[in-house]
Amino acid sequence: MYHGMNIMMNINRTDESMNCSVSAVFLFIYLFSTVYNYAIINQNMVIRNKKTCKINPEGCVPRKKEDEVMKMDKVLLKLSGEALAGDKKHGFDEKTVADVSRQVKQVLDKGIKVCVVIGGGNFWRGRTSENMDRVKADSIGMLATVMNCIYAADSFRNQGIKTHIMTPFVCGNMTELFNKDKAIEYMDAGEVVFFAGGIGHPYFSTDMATVLMAVEVGVDVILSAKAIDGVYDSDPKVNPNAIKYDSMQMSDIVDKKLGVVDLASAVLAMENKMPMMLFGLNGEDSIVKAVTGGFTGTYVNV
Repeated sequence: MYHGMNIMMNINRTDESMNCSVSAVFLFIYLFSTVYNYAIINQNMVIRNKKTCKINPEGCVPRKKEDEVMKMDKVLLKLSGEALAGDKKHGFDEKTVADVSRQVKQVLDKGIKVCVVIGGGNFWRGRTSENMDRVKADSIGMLATVMNCIYAADSFRNQGIKTHIMTPFVCGNMTELFNKDKAIEYMDAGEVVFFAGGIGHPYFSTDMATVLMAVEVGVDVILSAKAIDGVYDSDPKVNPNAIKYDSMQMSDIVDKKLGVVDLASAVLAMENKMPMMLFGLNGEDSIVKAVTGGFTGTYVNV
């Protein structure tokens, strides 16, 4: 009887082993099929990306088709001070500023709300001055952006656009102190708000003011109009073989230190899911095309 019980126990152990083996086989098949399917899907995505992104096929964000224009209700237009100077390279180029005003009027007529930040590089670049205190140098840069906004706002008014200039510090009766609710109220009324003076503190560029204001007033995208027509893997003025990016992730700007916007601003944009469209200001109707179709710059996704 004892011998019979041993036989029965051995049979049970054999059954349990077989069950475990069968379960292991099924588990292996399931895991293998899951991984295989994922690999196939991922490969198809890579192939699709390579077909869609003409300039930067490696891991880029697929560019929207020209007839698939991003829906925009409110935008922040960042104007490079250098681009506003045109061929003069310093001060204002009246023709360039007048053309910007004309294009912004067309954007407003489409029901899109607009606010503006302007750099001060056409007058002063505090980061390149090594012969004076950095805080004082940056203060001059802030005032340069105020001058640019006063000039551009007057040009906008010649197009029949009502404008407001807001600063983070008191500038007499030339500007008004920044107030988020008032800024949004002005834009809702179809008026353009200029954010001048950076963020009011040294060590922060107008890139930071651009992203910060965009996040605060809740725009859909930042339209960054520069002296060059997009983002390159190196400076196209120095390297004639520089490759232009069709589209990319904001994290690429941070990881590769591309210098299109400063790192602190790029991180702030990334954390707040604020996309950018970078393009050349001197392109024909480049601002209008950024919102209506035909955009040829670099789309930076987040």
